[in-house]
Amino acid sequence: MHLSLYRKFRPDRFEGIVRQEHVVRILTSQIEKNAVGHAYLFTGPRGTGKTSIARIFARAVNCEHPENGSPCGKCASCRAIAEGSLDISEIDAASNNGVAEMRELREKVQYPPVSGRYKVYIVDEVHMLTDSAFNALLKTLEEPPAHAIFILATTEPQKIPATILSRCMRLDFKLIPEEDLEKHLKSVLDAIGKEYEEEAVAAIARAGAGSDRDMLSIAEACIVYSDKLTYDTVCAVLGAADFGRTADLAEAMLTADMPRAVQCTESILAEGKSAGVLLKDLLDLLGQLTVAKTCRTAERILALPAHLFARVKEIAGKIDGRIILRATEILIRTENELRFVSSPRISLEAAILRVSYPEADRDPEALMARIANLERKLTELAAAPAPQAASPAAKETQEPQEAPRPQTERAAPSAPQEDPADGYEFPTEEPVFEEAYYADEPARPKAQERPLTASVPPMSVVTASEEGSPFAAQPAAAPVSAPVNAPASEDADRIYARFMRELRKTPKSGALFTMCSDLAPSFEGTKFVLSTQSETILTILGRETHRKAMTEVLAGLGVSDYEVRLQKKGTEPRDAVAELKKNFKDYPIEIK
Repeated sequence: MHLSLYRKFRPDRFEGIVRQEHVVRILTSQIEKNAVGHAYLFTGPRGTGKTSIARIFARAVNCEHPENGSPCGKCASCRAIAEGSLDISEIDAASNNGVAEMRELREKVQYPPVSGRYKVYIVDEVHMLTDSAFNALLKTLEEPPAHAIFILATTEPQKIPATILSRCMRLDFKLIPEEDLEKHLKSVLDAIGKEYEEEAVAAIARAGAGSDRDMLSIAEACIVYSDKLTYDTVCAVLGAADFGRTADLAEAMLTADMPRAVQCTESILAEGKSAGVLLKDLLDLLGQLTVAKTCRTAERILALPAHLFARVKEIAGKIDGRIILRATEILIRTENELRFVSSPRISLEAAILRVSYPEADRDPEALMARIANLERKLTELAAAPAPQAASPAAKETQEPQEAPRPQTERAAPSAPQEDPADGYEFPTEEPVFEEAYYADEPARPKAQERPLTASVPPMSVVTASEEGSPFAAQPAAAPVSAPVNAPASEDADRIYARFMRELRKTPKSGALFTMCSDLAPSFEGTKFVLSTQSETILTILGRETHRKAMTEVLAGLGVSDYEVRLQKKGTEPRDAVAELKKNFKDYPIEIK
């Protein structure tokens, strides 16, 4: 009868166990010191050796002459167990999970062993027992007979009641590294005389994902596929898409070539590949790209054929790592979505479109991917050869260029430069400032704020002309008795709002900001006047520290001449008349 590889090459001694050294050391030490416990819990991923170690341990505790903790296989007890002894019982809790089976086990455990020293009960998939079955087993685990040993094996220890866990010695099994899986697979292939390629062995070990049994099951299917175990054979058995086409799809996605990515996707899916398989292949390839981009020993880690590794290295060399990370995150989320959607193909295509078209995505990762693509294109343009110079014949056919302007024309004095703010067109969307003291004040970019001194007479702006200044050739303006274009009241309010906003940004200005909030702004000619009706505020604002802070803020706004003064309570008659005339324009007002 044909036996599967994982059954045919199941180890019968602790030395044949692949990894799990921590578990083997604990069990062999207990056997050598004759300090065997009564209940054990073996937990860990599938195919990591839980049942195999349980069987070896059951034989070793009954062996008359154990060798380094392993059964000798020669004594009467070992031979009896090999032929099928009643002293070792294996129970599948998945199909015997009722309370009746556990009660039957509790009754049988009272009988002494037939040929050995211990009766060993191996309960596989123990987490499948019902609550009533656990309760029936609990008393036996708490006070078992001296000749009874229980070994509970499970892949989901979180489903076992705490009362059961507290009565067992828990031993956690771990996933087997790929290097150890490769060594074990090579020994199996050598034992059966099968030729193989190193890359094929590495691919099978990688597909095993840390499980020795899964790896041997995959290897058995690959062995019967062809005479020699090759990398292409493994890919065909696993149902993976062609590596070259998958690499083309990944390259198109990561370089934001959406039309090519869509074409590659449709071509692969049209061959009958499922969306889940293609998604898994893309994630595997993205992982290989990450290793190739970040690890110096990537060729040894990936263990790919030379031409495939060269292709991976080529793609990784021109793709930014942030783009690979973004694509991986999107595809991982899609992998979770495929379990619940009715059309996996549409979900996969949408994910590929999102990766290959970052312009439609407003996430920060997408923006970083766009920047990386732009940097890559700029690098490619910089590395491109410069265009060749035109031939003499071509130069003659070109249109004559405009004759250079005479030196005298270029030397003519230029007109005075206008204020750049005069022709500024504000954008339709006003910029957002961090703070706004007055809600009705229009927000303006700081680069376009005009200083207050721009509206005062020219003599107060340009007091002296430096050499080379554009104003040097202009005649000085005649002094005037009254300022031209004196600031209006609304200008005072605007300047005051900007002053308060900038003052609030100044460190340690909370008290000063509060006192300045009570000031009333106005202009007297070109002097900026801040009035208050409180003598206390006037005195405090006159201190050196406060006056210095206000001067610095106002100077930044272009105000060099200002004054803080006390305003008498009540309204001056002249101001009252002006206010009445302003509010009642249609009625004549006379002062008598």
